[in-house]
Amino acid sequence: MRQFDLSPLYRNTVGFDRLFSMLDQMVGVDAAPSYPPYNIERTGENAYRISIAVAGFTDRDLTIEVKENTLSVRGEKKPSEDRKAEVLHQGIAARSFDRRFQLADGVQVTGAALENGLLHVDLVREIPEQKKPKLIPISSNGAQTIEAQQAA
Repeated sequence: MRQFDLSPLYRNTVGFDRLFSMLDQMVGVDAAPSYPPYNIERTGENAYRISIAVAGFTDRDLTIEVKENTLSVRGEKKPSEDRKAEVLHQGIAARSFDRRFQLADGVQVTGAALENGLLHVDLVREIPEQKKPKLIPISSNGAQTIEAQQAA
């Protein structure tokens, strides 16, 4: 067995894209589609957007929850009382779903919008101050720095 299937890891994570891009280049694996179809886009240096196709669902049918670095999007179609038509062919899937995405440390959900049958979930990776790179000044002579501070 020389090939590893990384698609389950790649399609359910956000913020690990550099690592999985490297692994994909080495292995050459494409993500397999599943219900409901979705896209993960990079919209900025530290911003992402997950777009999920939720045709037939309303905002009342959808639930978004973040818990311990896991983003859960659930859809449950509520039965409609006013619609009593007999369906002759059902090509639009409106079955319930529960889609989970693993979020990297520091990735936060900033908002969600439902438009034109797509649920857009916006995310941003916030790097804490202690993890940001910082420049350390280099002194040429430690004794001169101490004397300069005492004179001031």
